Amino acid sequence: MALLSVIIPIKDEQDNILALHERIASTMEPYCASSNGSGVDEFEVVYVDDGSIDRSPLILKELALRDTRAKVVVLKRNYGQTPALQAGIDWSKGDFIATMDGDLQNDPSDLPMLLEKINDDCDAALGQRANRQDGFWLRKFPSFIANWIIRKVTGCSIKDMGCTIRVMKRDLAVALPLYGEMHRFIPVLAQMCGGRLTQVPVKHHPRVAGKTKYNLTRTLRVVLDLITVKFLYSYLTRPMHFLGTGGLFAIGLGFASVIGTIAMKLYYQTDMTGNPLLLLSVMLVLVGIQLISMGLLGEVMTRTYFESQGKASYLIRDTHNLDKTIMNKAA
Repeated sequence: MALLSVIIPIKDEQDNILALHERIASTMEPYCASSNGSGVDEFEVVYVDDGSIDRSPLILKELALRDTRAKVVVLKRNYGQTPALQAGIDWSKGDFIATMDGDLQNDPSDLPMLLEKINDDCDAALGQRANRQDGFWLRKFPSFIANWIIRKVTGCSIKDMGCTIRVMKRDLAVALPLYGEMHRFIPVLAQMCGGRLTQVPVKHHPRVAGKTKYNLTRTLRVVLDLITVKFLYSYLTRPMHFLGTGGLFAIGLGFASVIGTIAMKLYYQTDMTGNPLLLLSVMLVLVGIQLISMGLLGEVMTRTYFESQGKASYLIRDTHNLDKTIMNKAA
C-alpha cells in the first residue's frame, strides 16, 4: 500500500488550517478509495508549526486529536521555511512526498493530477501557477526576473521555481540538501540530485486570510543563495575551477594595473608608488576575492556540518500523532 505524505509548513495561519485540512481530505479520500492498489492508498498530512505566535499550535493539536491522519511537528522557534520542510520530510512516512503552503493559495485538488505524473520516467511533478493571483510589482515581476536569472545561471528549465505545490518520490525528497533558505531552489536541487522533473499548470488562489510573509528583501537573498547553488551545482567537486578563474582574473587585473602605472610614469611622469588608482584597484580585488572565497568555504563547511554529522537544522518542542521515541532521537 502506497502512502502519500503532504507536508505543510505553518507560520501564523490560524484562519486557514481547518479549511485547508478539509480540502485535502475531501480531495484525497475519494482518490485513495478509487486507486484499487494502483496508486496511493493512504495519505497523511504533516503540519510543521514554524514558531507561530497566534493560535496555530493549539488548532493543530485539536486537529490531531480529531483526525489521526493529521501529524503535527511543533518547532521551538521560527527557523524558516527550509528547516520546516526538512522537519516534515524527516517525520513523514510516505512513499511519495507532496509539499504545499498553508495559506490556501495552493489548491489541494491538484494533488491527484500531480501524483499521476509520477512514473518510472518522472521523479517529481512540480506545479506552475497558470493564473497567479498576486500583485504584479511586488510579487509577479520580481518572481519573473528571479526565475529567469536562476534558469540562466543553473540551466534548470523549470519556469516557476517559487510554486510550492509539488509531488516527488521519497528517495528524491530525502536526498535534497535542504538548509538555510534553499527551499527556493528545490527544482534546481532536485535536478542536481539526478531527479527527472516535469512541470504542469496548477490553480492558484488569492490569499483570503492571514498576512503574507513575502517581502522584497527575499529577492536580494535569492541572488546570494543563487551564488551558493551555482557553486554547489557546478564546482563543489572542483572548486579550483571556480576560485582559480577568479584568481587568474585578479592576476590579469594586477598586470593591467602595473602596465597602466608604468605608462602613466613614462608619459605623464606620475609617481608609481603613490598612484591612488593602483592602490585602490589592488585593495578592492583582494577584498573581493577574500570575501567571496570565505563565503563559499563557509557554505561548504555548513553543508559538511549538517550532512556528515547527521545534525538537524531545527529543534522539536512537541509532536502529535507521531512516535515519541523517534522525536527523542531526532531532538
